[in-house]
Amino acid sequence: MHRTTKAIVIHEKDTVATALESLHAGDTISVEIQNHTKKITLLTEIPAGHKFALSDMEAGIDVIKYGEPVGQSTAKIARGEHVHRHNLVSRTKQGSEQ
Repeated sequence: MHRTTKAIVIHEKDTVATALESLHAGDTISVEIQNHTKKITLLTEIPAGHKFALSDMEAGIDVIKYGEPVGQSTAKIARGEHVHRHNLVSRTKQGSEQ
């Protein structure tokens, strides 16, 4: 069965979406944010369960998932880029990466 929804946004304040399956660089993904559809072209491969940026982010800003900060960006992150331990420091564990 082919899934039509490939990524989800949990809360309207989220700055990232979560991939429901492995996604490929160059894919254009539609995400629903409060009855509004946003199309994001992916810049990098996104493994299933991982996050990607909904908009450009500067280094040092909060990354929001579930409507709450889950970490802070450690580098500039472009819209459609993978958000993970290479560019995010987790807030859940001091000094730990997500």
